[in-house]
Amino acid sequence: MCTWFLRFPAPPAATLVESPPQARAPTLERMLSRADARAALPDWRREAFDLIAAPGEPWPGVCAPAVLREFGVLDAAAVYLATPVHYVATMTRVHLAADGLIALQAAEAARLATDFNRAFGPGEQLLASPSGALYCRFERPLLAETHDPAQILGQDIGPYQARGRDAAALRRLASEIEMWLHEHAINRARESRGAARLGGLWLWGGGEPLERSPRLSGWADGEDVLFAALNHAGEAGRETRSGVVCVAATPGSPDWLSVETRWLLPAMRALAARRIGRLMLSAGAHTHVLDTGSRRRFWRRARPWWEYLG
Repeated sequence: MCTWFLRFPAPPAATLVESPPQARAPTLERMLSRADARAALPDWRREAFDLIAAPGEPWPGVCAPAVLREFGVLDAAAVYLATPVHYVATMTRVHLAADGLIALQAAEAARLATDFNRAFGPGEQLLASPSGALYCRFERPLLAETHDPAQILGQDIGPYQARGRDAAALRRLASEIEMWLHEHAINRARESRGAARLGGLWLWGGGEPLERSPRLSGWADGEDVLFAALNHAGEAGRETRSGVVCVAATPGSPDWLSVETRWLLPAMRALAARRIGRLMLSAGAHTHVLDTGSRRRFWRRARPWWEYLG
């Protein structure tokens, strides 16, 4: 039987413990109460991709499918996501702000890319998509282990710096970008309207560009940089194949009700009817798994959703 994998954001665990939210999510809480908690794998995207990839299809990396969709086949040796971030510095450390991911307007991203490409050498080029996303193109191979900045919000960035064969070059470029941005006009404009300063571009999710889109046996949907780029098909036949859904709404938020209506309730009905065999709920470092027998655990009392994820 097929598996549905649902990924959703949750506030940092420390925030959930110190200042738990008040808004509940009854359907999600009922599902979590009946699920089995399981240690999350280090890379949830790779685990989810393996569920829907065609047999033998290699891991494409996080950003390569998005680059292919946005720009076509790219003449480059490597390409990385360049996520705009806001840092907070203290006496002893630099951490990524709890709301430290910055979504640029398309005009801001285009201006930043133009200025970057004038200021830096020909070996690195910043690409801006119409959606405002930024990518860094490299003329030389660049292999490094990196981290998704969404997973380190509110945390010290030190332990999450790039590591691996070419990590030093990636870290050096990131430092140069921070210095370049310090007095950039984009930050003066942002400060004038009360917006957070752009402290840096977090380079991550990189690898070689693709010449074709990955072959899938399942389907993908939602708002993640990888899985949105893999969403090529309509909704027909989804209940007979494994699928990955990534939503941007946080449990308890005003948008969460639509997540429950569109995804959670249909998933529970499909599970009860045995049209799917497993449902995986993924958030932060947590994974909870329901199977066709989970609905029998009606005696488990549902707790607030943040108690499962804190």
